[in-house]
Amino acid sequence: MRSWLLGVVVFVASASVLVLEIIAGRILAPYVGVSLQTFTGIIGTILAAIALGAWAGGRLADQSDPADLLGPALVVGGITAVLSPALVYLVGPSAAGEDPLTIVFLAAVGFFLPAVILSAVTPIAAKLALTTVDETGTVVGRLSAISTAGALVGTFLTGFVLVAAMPSQPVTWVVGGVLVALGAFLMFDVRRSAALVGVVVLVLSVGITSAIASPCDEETAYSCAIISDREDGGTALILDTFVNSVVDVDDPTFLVLRYARVIDAVIAAHIDGAFRAVYVGGGGYTMPRYYEATRGSTAVVMELDSALPGIAEDELGLIPGPWLETVVGDARLSVRDVPEGTVDVVVGDAFSGRSVPWHLTTIEFLGDVISMLDDDGLYVLNVIDHPPLEFVTAQLATMAEVFDHVAVVAPPTYLEGRRGGNFVLAASNAPFAPDRILGAVPSDEVILVDESARAWAAGGLVLTDEFAPTDQLLSRP
Repeated sequence: MRSWLLGVVVFVASASVLVLEIIAGRILAPYVGVSLQTFTGIIGTILAAIALGAWAGGRLADQSDPADLLGPALVVGGITAVLSPALVYLVGPSAAGEDPLTIVFLAAVGFFLPAVILSAVTPIAAKLALTTVDETGTVVGRLSAISTAGALVGTFLTGFVLVAAMPSQPVTWVVGGVLVALGAFLMFDVRRSAALVGVVVLVLSVGITSAIASPCDEETAYSCAIISDREDGGTALILDTFVNSVVDVDDPTFLVLRYARVIDAVIAAHIDGAFRAVYVGGGGYTMPRYYEATRGSTAVVMELDSALPGIAEDELGLIPGPWLETVVGDARLSVRDVPEGTVDVVVGDAFSGRSVPWHLTTIEFLGDVISMLDDDGLYVLNVIDHPPLEFVTAQLATMAEVFDHVAVVAPPTYLEGRRGGNFVLAASNAPFAPDRILGAVPSDEVILVDESARAWAAGGLVLTDEFAPTDQLLSRP
């Protein structure tokens, strides 16, 4: 077999493994969420598959004619790649969870086998390319370089183009189609019937998997979005594994989630009338809609996921107007474009899974927040944590390093470390009015202010850009 064709085969196989690795994060998200743990589990599973595939491919190439192995490996690898999402969709609902074992299990169910098969291609190709021991280093080095180049192209193509261009399942169809076509081409002269069988099986696999629907109403570049009606009359936006927002599509004053009512109470106690707000995280636009309707406030919403503003308009009743500006992009960068001292309130409600993205938790980010705020400005933040509460105490300890006054509002069972859920943290350089806040929040809420809040967060890790292990600090139910 010509060396250039072997190079193409190795390039395509390696690229396909990395495409599947990145797509795996999106396919697993509805069942395991999106977090550092998710990607750690996926990367570890794929690396284990690559190691096993390289070993097995080398062994098989020594024991059999490698020319008989290469085409079938591509065909079988392509078919198993096409089947990967369907396997996750079938197993995921009964095996969902955010613990590492569940993540690794679901990653293995969907993606371990195709990664093993495709990783066997490079050593098989190396065996075919070798004509003398004297050129072993040259051949192996060349194919290793081509394999790495394919992995790079697969990574960049998927991360920068494919995830924004199409849903995950069709991506696996494209990958499978390319692999099966290449494998069938290699087999066509000597194994024509096997090549045709491979193509037929591919077509059947695409047909079968297309009938197994994704759980998402819309798959964005970052999340599996589900729109769901609730018994309380609200409409929920579910991103991956948890409820992100609840709105009434016809009534923007509808606040049903506990944390949203607490945020409202904190803001109401701190500022009267209309205000200028920046929202770090848009989701369903619950709070911006509420304050435009009740106070005539203006809003700048910083949202990383470019699909969510459209979902909010099409499905959740958002009516944009001069009062609203949406900035699509990472808030860590977007906040730097807000003029100093021009904002009354900053609301932090951005999540990656159940965790606040780490770079939105640090002293350095809070420095950008305080720069936006006027002298009496307020920063209020929604945080999810469970006992032993290492993340929420770290976040409050960090806020206490930057602001003169801090507060935390939550039920007593949360503050005592017996249960967990949504905590509302607040910070300002102006004093809080705890009695006004308690008068507006649900009766079972407790507020800790200043010294009592600092004492509650004592020992919490101060988060910096250099060290902010938020996913490791966060505890899940």
